Amino acid sequence: MAKIALALKSALERRALEGAPGQTSVRLLARGDHWKVEDVICTAGPQDQRFEEQHAGMTIAVVAAGSFQYRAALGQSRGQELMTPGSLVLGNACQSFECGHEHSAGDRCIAFSYAPEYFERLATDAGASGRKDFRVLRVPPMQLLSPLIARAHSLFGGHPETGIDMMWEQLSIQLAATTVQLANISSPRTNDASPATIARITRSLLMIESNPNAPLTLPSLAKEARLSPYHFLRSFVRMTGVTPHRYIVRARLREAAIRLATEDSRITDIALDCGFGDVSNFNHAFRAEFKVSPRVYRRSS
Repeated sequence: MAKIALALKSALERRALEGAPGQTSVRLLARGDHWKVEDVICTAGPQDQRFEEQHAGMTIAVVAAGSFQYRAALGQSRGQELMTPGSLVLGNACQSFECGHEHSAGDRCIAFSYAPEYFERLATDAGASGRKDFRVLRVPPMQLLSPLIARAHSLFGGHPETGIDMMWEQLSIQLAATTVQLANISSPRTNDASPATIARITRSLLMIESNPNAPLTLPSLAKEARLSPYHFLRSFVRMTGVTPHRYIVRARLREAAIRLATEDSRITDIALDCGFGDVSNFNHAFRAEFKVSPRVYRRSS
């Protein structure tokens, strides 16, 4: 996760040095029949105007770094969601959308795109009934997504190993099936939070993202957002879909899972580096999130 955020930071620094407007760069990670995965880096900031884009296929994008406002049609109305690391951006084929960076600069996503008929088959096989399109714009950071998002980050390193395309394809199928299930149990909504509230919560999100392993507290986050603890907690849950505590723990556990899969560091060192006070607490939290122990997760990865 740190390396992914570092690449975004470097892109933003280059943009500032060159004095160029914000732009989006896309790098293909893998593709197959009726699906593809791309690395999408956006360097837009508060000074850049939003513009309308369109999803070519059914889209599930994992937010890897940065925060932004995602706006798209929801039935007869237009919905808006604050996208944060660990959440999923959802888009239907040919759906128009806008991404805004009014309160922070830049984001990076791992974007999975599916041909509509292929996605419909995956949704049907996953047990989805009725409509196979998305009726919500976002899935917040949830426990069921944690293993899949950690796997995406681990593959994101782009190691040219044999079978990497097959690994991405397997992940794309699992992600589609899980997302359909989670989206189907979510109710469509239009987030009518004020720009001031979005700005305040974004400030706290940037504080967490800059150092999720620091000893963050509810009062310190509320102070950063310039809200009382009560109003901060209520606004944070409303904007992100989870409590600040769960958001932070989930971010730390994702980082630990990525390191377990990609490094040879001792589990104890990873636990302490990721902000857990002791290994026992880390083991308990990791097993609750990923359904296996850190040691078993490392072996299976």
